[in-house]
Amino acid sequence: MKGKVAIVTGAAGGIGEAIVHRLGEKGVKVLGTGRTASKLEALKEKLDGSVEFAHVAVDVTADDAPKQIVDAAISNFGKLDIVVNNAGSFNFGPVHETTDQMLDEVLAISMRAPFRLCREAIAHVGKGGSFIFIGSTWGIYGTPGGGAYSVVKAGQIGLTQTMAAEYGRKGVRTNYIAPSVVRTEMTEAYWETDYFQRVNQELTPIDRDCTTDDIGHMVAFLCSDEAGFVNGQTIPVDGGISTTRYLAPEAAFAERK
Repeated sequence: MKGKVAIVTGAAGGIGEAIVHRLGEKGVKVLGTGRTASKLEALKEKLDGSVEFAHVAVDVTADDAPKQIVDAAISNFGKLDIVVNNAGSFNFGPVHETTDQMLDEVLAISMRAPFRLCREAIAHVGKGGSFIFIGSTWGIYGTPGGGAYSVVKAGQIGLTQTMAAEYGRKGVRTNYIAPSVVRTEMTEAYWETDYFQRVNQELTPIDRDCTTDDIGHMVAFLCSDEAGFVNGQTIPVDGGISTTRYLAPEAAFAERK
């Protein structure tokens, strides 16, 4: 992977930052995007030269964002091999409580923006290239309250499979990573609530949380030649929550009131 060039959207924190680190460890040059220039600059300082990193501050929903992002990657590094669609909105709620404003925000950030970025980037990505979507287990099974968030995550799976079919013969692979809930700034407010613990930790066979590094390592693997025949796949990184009927003993044997 050394010398390849990647775009990582939503790079300035949480999962995005972990992806930058893991790709950088493999010798990948990274163009990071985010809304806030100061956060991107802080990440660059934190990397301290360990990753060849450039950044562009842009709202991914802006009409000219795809061209800005791709042009920045090409102008800084001369080519493009990998696109990681990580930016997203964690705005969710039951369908009957989802306003048009909520729906439009989630569709714009998590569906329209990555679609348009892929459309802009595909002309520059050749054999050995990869497109990655950072989705969610909420895109592969029904979740009460998922609303528009679950809809767009499922939609990204459709886009993944379509691109895998369309560009596989070009030597370009497209895959979707479905994490369970990862503790980041975006989810921190919910993390210690009893309900959140019950529907996440108590249903997961592996007795620990999904980390940002778990996602970063999977991205690095899928972009590497080691995953050279993996295409069009949805890969849960979830400790088994999506494929088991596990229930933690403390929940299974709790006394009903």
